This record gives sequence, C-alpha cells and structure tokens, in this order.
Amino acid sequence: MSLPQLPTLESIDVTGKTVLVRVDLNVPMQAGRVTDATRINRIVPTLQYLMERHAKVVILSHLGRPKGFDPGQSLAPLVDALSAALWDRPVRFAPDCVGSAAKLAVDGAQAGDVILMENLRFHAEEEANDPEFGRAMASLADVFVNDAFSCSHRAHASIVGINPHLPSVAGRLMEEEVSALTRTFADPKRPLTAIVGGSKVSTKLDLLSNLLAKVDTLVIGGAMANTFLHAQGINVGASLCESDMADTARAIMAKAASTNCRIVLPVDAVVTTKFKAHAASVVCDVTSIPADGMMLDVGPRSLIALQEVISASKTLLWNGPVGAFETSPFDATTVQIARMIAAATRSGGLHSVAGGGDTVAALAHSGLSSELSYLSTAGGAFLEWLEGKELPGIAALMNASGDARRKLA
Repeated sequence: MSLPQLPTLESIDVTGKTVLVRVDLNVPMQAGRVTDATRINRIVPTLQYLMERHAKVVILSHLGRPKGFDPGQSLAPLVDALSAALWDRPVRFAPDCVGSAAKLAVDGAQAGDVILMENLRFHAEEEANDPEFGRAMASLADVFVNDAFSCSHRAHASIVGINPHLPSVAGRLMEEEVSALTRTFADPKRPLTAIVGGSKVSTKLDLLSNLLAKVDTLVIGGAMANTFLHAQGINVGASLCESDMADTARAIMAKAASTNCRIVLPVDAVVTTKFKAHAASVVCDVTSIPADGMMLDVGPRSLIALQEVISASKTLLWNGPVGAFETSPFDATTVQIARMIAAATRSGGLHSVAGGGDTVAALAHSGLSSELSYLSTAGGAFLEWLEGKELPGIAALMNASGDARRKLA
C-alpha cells in the first residue's frame, strides 16, 4: 500500500479564513462529563495551527447514535473539556450545525475564535449523505479540514459532502494516522508480526486475508483462535467457536502456508466453567479442554511463545485482545502482551502500532497507552484500512486535492 499524498494544511493559506474542521468527539462521558479526553487532545495540533493563523475555527462532530434531537447527546457538555485542552481558551457553542442558528454563531465570531457546532447526527441528512446538507455546511466557511480519520470509513455528509464545495485538506491527526498505518506495511523492518484477537473470524476475515500476504508471523488470539483449533480437529469444549467457519479457517491456514506466513495459535489455555469475574479456573493443554470448559485466556506456555515472537519482531501490529480482558483474571495475558510490546518498543528494537476499540481499551487498562510507537484512536476505519479497503473520507480528500489551492485563490 503506497503512501497517499494527502493535501495538507500547508498546501493552502488559512490566514483569517473561516475553517470547518471535522473531528471525532465521540468520547466517553458520565454524568455530563468527559471521562477520557484522548480524542480531544489528539485534535489540538490542528486547532492550534488554525488559531495561530487567526482563522475562525468551526468544529463539526457527532456524538452517539441519536434519532433526531436528543439533549442527552448534545455536544454542549464538551465545551469545557475542549476549552481545557486549548489552555482554557474560550469555546463558543452553536445550537445547530446548519441553518440560521449556525450562521449567526459563525458570523458573530471573531478571527481566532473556536465554535463548537451541535451534534451532526441530530440531522438524518448527515448519515444519508444528503447533498444539500453538505452544501449547507460548506456555506458557513472558506476551507474544509478533515481531521477525523476514525470516521472516514463512512460516506457521511460531513466526511464526503463538503469537499465538492470547499478547498479540502487533511488535519494533523489525519496525516499522522495515515502516515503511521501506511508505513507499517510500505517499508517495514522485518520480521513483521501481526497479533489479531477478537471473538469472531467472520468479522475479521478480510483483515486476516489481507495480512497473510504482508506479515511474516500472524498470531491469532481471543475466541477466534478457538475456531482455528476446531478447524484442526481439536475439541474446544464450551468455548465460543464459529464451527461453521471451519472451512474458512482451514483455507486461511492453507493460504498462510503458500505465502510463507507463520500462524501462531495457543497451545494451552486458562479454562473455566463459569464466565464471571474471579471464577475458578485451571490451565490445560488445548487438546484437553473439558466438554463444559470455556477457554477465556491463553496459558503460560502460549505466553512464552508470544514472548519469543515479540522479541524476534522488528515491526508489530496489534488489533484485538487475546483473552476476555474485561473480566479479571482473564485479562492477564493481554496485559502481559502489552507490557512485552511496550518493553521491546522502549528498547528501540521494535516499531509497534496498535488500534481498534478493544485494543485501545486494553492498553488503557494496562496503563501503557503511551508506550507504543503509535496508537490509533480509530476503530472501524483502522480495521478497514488494514483490510486494504478505500476509505471514503480519504478518497474525497484525494479527489479534492487538485482543486484546493485553485478554489481558495
């Protein structure tokens, strides 16, 4: 996968302009307060660049999946968190993202001001990619900046419907995400290893197929591993298993052999009969799982094998926990893997990239989010990129890049 030459902030003059910035502020909240400001902090470099050039910054985002107007999913509570991330700079709030209220808020702002617009998804036209909705948003500004890589796998109006009307460029976070993910495969130091966990082969079939031709070693963990063990004739007891995907699993293993990709599966397991926190468990070989036993984590011999793989790797991609990490003590191996990857990264011998919702949560759980070479905040977009799919938001930026400077001139 070659590195896309995205149009960047430097490619146009934003000084004194009104700039629409699509970001992802779909952040976790509790009692009206932001509980994790990671996504807010990651957009600060783009906002800072624009403010320093006295641009009027108009922020667009969604939050949740509202069906029409829902005050419980308003972006208004994010004003304080956004202001704090911008060193207590005042942030205005507009009660809508289009129409007279939106125009009044933008027209009333001064150069260098930041305006947070109300939830895009209060309008059904956003997810429907209604052309007039895109045009209405574009009418508020002179320039469009897409800094929402995590939303760019969706062909929504704020992702692909503004570009036809405004000069459009990538923000700092978008640049960072695309560069980090592309370079993982463009010219990696080898051996290149991918650790892929999760519950279902069926949801990661495209990812696995795409990785086989690119990586030297593919570690398969989580409940997905059960399906591969089952496909080899191993009885996995009451463990979560997609038995109807056995032929697919065997085809993946055959393809791996033809591409010289080594597949690593668990050899032992932490097994319990009750899926609950601190349930009694035993360690047994994967060939000895009791009929009523559920494999909820891999065992110590598997962990040693993973340590050897990680130690030998020069580049590593991680997507998905290898056990039921939300439930103690079945988070043990996932936490240990995070520690091993972090240690190898700190030593300078490993370039490590991780992403996907569960992986981000697992790293936060282990306290090691900042210890990898790169951590993507994206979920679905991260996966689709790794699957080799074209992301609508990236395509829209690339198609608009040739017109950007000309439109603004």
